[in-house]
Amino acid sequence: MAEILEVIMILSFGASWPLNVIKSYKARTTKGKSLAFLLLIFFGYIAGITSKLINEAYMTQIGEKWYVLFFYMLNFLMVGADICMYIRNYKLDKAGECAK
Repeated sequence: MAEILEVIMILSFGASWPLNVIKSYKARTTKGKSLAFLLLIFFGYIAGITSKLINEAYMTQIGEKWYVLFFYMLNFLMVGADICMYIRNYKLDKAGECAK
């Protein structure tokens, strides 16, 4: 039951990431975004994934409970993609400033 609740938590946090990545792609600017916030979440997912990988009880049941780790990794990838969009948009912002 604890794993199901954990997946619900991860899904709740992660539901907005694909939309956020698309918004970042279309916006072509870093205005309204915080790199520190993105990095904090990114490292939080690293901690969550690492906690699963070093938890012996979880790893002995990975065949049955793989989905928990899957959702951690999926959210980790979405946050990573948003960080990439931030870097791209930062460069676009700088190029726009130089063009003025």
